Amino acid sequence: MPHAGGPHRPARRPRTADLRDVVALDPVFARPGEATELPRFRLPDQPSLPETAYQIVHDEAMLDGNARLNLATFVGTWMDDHANRLMVEAADKNVIDKDEYPQTAAVEERCWRMLAHLWHAPDVAHATGTSTAGSSEACMLGGLALKRRWVEARRAAGKPADRPNLVLSSAVQVCWEKFCNYFDVEPRYVPLTEEHKVLDGHDLEKYVDENTIGVVAIMGVTYTGMYEPVAEIAAALDRIQAATGLDVKIHVDGASGAMVAPFVQPDLAWDFRVERVASINTSGHKYGLVYPGLGWVVWRDADALPESLVFRVSYLGGDMPTFALNFSRPGAPVLLQYYQFLRLGVEGYRAVQRTSHDVARYLADGVARIGAFELWNDGSDIPVFAWRLAADHTDAGAGWTLYDLSERLRTHGWLVPAYPMPDDLTDVTVQRVVVRNGLSRDLAGAFLADLEAEVRFLDALKTPMPSAGERSAFHH
Repeated sequence: MPHAGGPHRPARRPRTADLRDVVALDPVFARPGEATELPRFRLPDQPSLPETAYQIVHDEAMLDGNARLNLATFVGTWMDDHANRLMVEAADKNVIDKDEYPQTAAVEERCWRMLAHLWHAPDVAHATGTSTAGSSEACMLGGLALKRRWVEARRAAGKPADRPNLVLSSAVQVCWEKFCNYFDVEPRYVPLTEEHKVLDGHDLEKYVDENTIGVVAIMGVTYTGMYEPVAEIAAALDRIQAATGLDVKIHVDGASGAMVAPFVQPDLAWDFRVERVASINTSGHKYGLVYPGLGWVVWRDADALPESLVFRVSYLGGDMPTFALNFSRPGAPVLLQYYQFLRLGVEGYRAVQRTSHDVARYLADGVARIGAFELWNDGSDIPVFAWRLAADHTDAGAGWTLYDLSERLRTHGWLVPAYPMPDDLTDVTVQRVVVRNGLSRDLAGAFLADLEAEVRFLDALKTPMPSAGERSAFHH
């Protein structure tokens, strides 16, 4: 199973000051008659003025990192003022309450049908989909549909259905580990190697059998940003079916790439143009350009989403199918996604994603020119790339590691994670940069200047960096 953060590099813990029993108010903010200290871990006995409560929460949140300089996260950190207004106006809407908020429900359907069209569903009218709390829930739903379809087919054939397995790369996001754990599915991880940096269909026949519910293909591996070649995986499954009769479907985890590939690599066949693709998920809050809290999943047709998993509710005299793990959920992110679809359109998304892509390639080229590093990939898929220390700067030979560099970059405000690659490659440590909308060419140039300065600083050290204390880590 893939792990994140080095075994000798503990994750950062909350600031020790948070362990004190009280929150002390600055005299400037305390109003006459108010308490000057409030309990930290229990409800206060008395209310506070809204101005006081606001100032406390505002000051606490100020201690977080600068989201614009966070090069670790895929999640959107900026929207325009009109989107912010919509967010506030729709803060009270519950997307699951389709009877009370029928128009939000209608907008939700419009959005996933737009995605079905974008992803080349053969018949958009017969596709189905839903919004989710994020791509993790969307992955769970995609996996559940694969499992239920397999179970029903096995039972119809009079065969046992108690040992399902799912084939995936060892570099999958942790939500797939959760899916297999929570829903009693055996994960069959195909390990990455220097020769096979992604799941590409190589040796797939060693992992697929009659109990395989499906294969997961990732459009933008979290560790590196690389695409897994969906068409090549499908071709391998075609060969397996020809030899064994097993018809195994693909779920595409397009958390990031499903909102990048249609605009940056429009001719790449990874979506419903590949017949074995049964379902696709994405994160509206990643390259869908929406604030955190939104995912999407779309199924090719009704056959790909078994009716036994679908609940039906009625609104405006019509019939609305619903399939979700969460119940009450904010409706505002759905409206923000619709806003972005209307505001940007195909040309707008193309401009935004290609700009991020260009910045990623510019950064990758700049990192490659620094002699200390060797690129693992160059950002030519989604706008994400990773690097490792070059042979003459290995952890054993140099006086510093990528973990040290990550810590040094924090002094400039940059959050750039360092972590080991997944199983069978855990001896390889990489750093990764995610380029999102808002990371301009100027900011990228400033980052490269800081990176080069810190490499010069570390190279000039006469003794190794101390290893004691907390180090940065990253969780996929």
